[in-house]
Amino acid sequence: MFGSDKKVGNFDTTLISAKAEVVGDIKLTGGLHIDGQVTGNILAEPGSGAVVRVSDKGVVKGEIRAPHVIINGKVSGDVTSFEHVELAKKAEVNGDLYYATMEMVMGARVNGRLLHQQEDKGSAKRKLARFGSDDKTPAAGDSPTPKTSETASDESKNKPGVGSSTERSAMATGTEGTPGSVKINN
Repeated sequence: MFGSDKKVGNFDTTLISAKAEVVGDIKLTGGLHIDGQVTGNILAEPGSGAVVRVSDKGVVKGEIRAPHVIINGKVSGDVTSFEHVELAKKAEVNGDLYYATMEMVMGARVNGRLLHQQEDKGSAKRKLARFGSDDKTPAAGDSPTPKTSETASDESKNKPGVGSSTERSAMATGTEGTPGSVKINN
């Protein structure tokens, strides 16, 4: 679990601190550690090696889709782990949990269905197709996602102080009252 010596992926980790709140979708290819609150979906491609960690102080209100997911906080939404999911003692998931392999410690709670998914190359493609192959065209029955980081950055090119970013930066943009998207490339 959290104290283990397991290493998944070789990348930097982005931290959302305990006093931070992110509103909007987050797309990532590296690691994400959440001590604060995220209201929106957290999305990583199958096979990317991405790791999403929700600490005991962390709260996610939205869907999580990533190869590796470690939860010790509260998640309100479906969780899809393409490879491995760990539920620690204080984990609370209010939604369905799709997993290939799972570790669950006594005290963890899941208020939803546990749905085993085959861990093979075809299942990742089927899972991706279920959620839509790109953010602009959701699969049937899925709700459309807010603006992608590409469209948000196109709109923000002429705004002062917005539009220049490094690979490690994360920028949320959108019209007033509309959450934007955050893309993290570690």
